[in-house]
Amino acid sequence: MIRPETEAELAGVIRDARRPFRIQGGGTRSVGGTGAGDVPDVLDMSGLSGVTFYDPGALTMVAQAGTPLAEIETVLAAEGQHLAFEPPDYRPLLGTTGEPTIGGVVAGNISGPRRVRAGACRDFMLGVRFVDGHGALIRNGGRVMKNVTGYDLVRLMTGSWGTLGVLTEVAFKVLPKPEAAACLKIYGLTGARAVGAMSRALGSPYEVTGAAHVPADAGNDPVTLIRIEGFAHSVTRRTERLKTLLTDAGEITVVTDPAEVRRQWRALGCAGRFHGDGGDVWRLSVPPSQAPGLVARMPEGTAVILDWGGGLIWASCRAGGDLRAHLGAFDGHAMLVRADDATRRALGTFQPEPPPLARISAGLRARFDPRGLLNPGITGGTEAME
Repeated sequence: MIRPETEAELAGVIRDARRPFRIQGGGTRSVGGTGAGDVPDVLDMSGLSGVTFYDPGALTMVAQAGTPLAEIETVLAAEGQHLAFEPPDYRPLLGTTGEPTIGGVVAGNISGPRRVRAGACRDFMLGVRFVDGHGALIRNGGRVMKNVTGYDLVRLMTGSWGTLGVLTEVAFKVLPKPEAAACLKIYGLTGARAVGAMSRALGSPYEVTGAAHVPADAGNDPVTLIRIEGFAHSVTRRTERLKTLLTDAGEITVVTDPAEVRRQWRALGCAGRFHGDGGDVWRLSVPPSQAPGLVARMPEGTAVILDWGGGLIWASCRAGGDLRAHLGAFDGHAMLVRADDATRRALGTFQPEPPPLARISAGLRARFDPRGLLNPGITGGTEAME
């Protein structure tokens, strides 16, 4: 394991490298391994850690890539602010340990349930510093929102899974934490009716920040959850109006305890229903209107969760099965999040890219990492967590 503590040291390591690296942040392997797990040399980025700039008034933070996510959240919470894209903690789902880092979040474009309203991690990025496969230090973007001339490397690096460069520092926008929250719960809806209700809620003027559906399982009825956040008086008003809008969907109950609302949506964000269930876990990004049909085509015994109004499907299937092959062609992509090493080697973590996109990806990797040093074996990752 190689653990550089400065950008200059990292650049030297990469320039002098003779074998490829698997890049590691806090040791969580946040998607359960991405295809580079068999590479023997580990490049541990935990030595580049710490918040280097924070201006609460400008809603801006800069941190080194190895900074633990918990440290960033603690600093923000002291000023009543947060990461609005709500990065989930996948350790309970994957059964891993370690400490999630901000660099890992950015490298995977990892975003939670609020992504449906606030946007993804990529949408909050202001600037990046990274070392490419040549060993060159590159900076792109800055500390404020502005137009970028030339390549938009900030957006390109966010979600590239370390295949184009090793992040050393990231700058991003933060937002005030909501003062209050409410969660509307509708029981008994089918998948199609739930997607319809969520679409109406998301299309309303009531600023819904989460819309998810959990089908029935042993002893539990199906439940559709819709979240509203903001100032307390506004949350109360919008909740009542949304209840009126969705009257025909069925009986609605409302949870207003902040801790309970937070617990429910944290569990949704990390697919809490599947913690410890033993199945392989897949993550599908699809047009919401197609979600019910895709769920109906899944293998018998598959358990699912719909998030992002139906645009994100979590699926827990029989271990070792190929869900992509079973479903055939569909609009979207499927990522294998949890499986054993043999299944991951056989199926690959990410959806195979269409030939035109694969050519673009190969061209970018040839430009930024011509020696193939950085996370070799990862393909198709640039869109996987969008």
